[in-house]
Amino acid sequence: MSELSSGWGREFDEQVALPDGGKLVLLRDAAYITALPAKEAALAEWQATIEALILVADLGGPTMFARIGVVRALNRNVERVFNSSGK
Repeated sequence: MSELSSGWGREFDEQVALPDGGKLVLLRDAAYITALPAKEAALAEWQATIEALILVADLGGPTMFARIGVVRALNRNVERVFNSSGK
């Protein structure tokens, strides 16, 4: 197994779009989390994301788990509004 297909070199099932227009392609791309201010990194959403990333990278779990964690943490302040006009 090559380095790019294992551990932190694994690709997310789908790329994660970042608010600044960037994208996360590999698990190691999510390392930017380590640069978050301490107060933000301590939030439950980021702590869960970090745990999911470590479990997926170290134990080989499904990368979708890590992707879900990142997307949930990124969108923690987004208010979802139901549009009843859609079918």
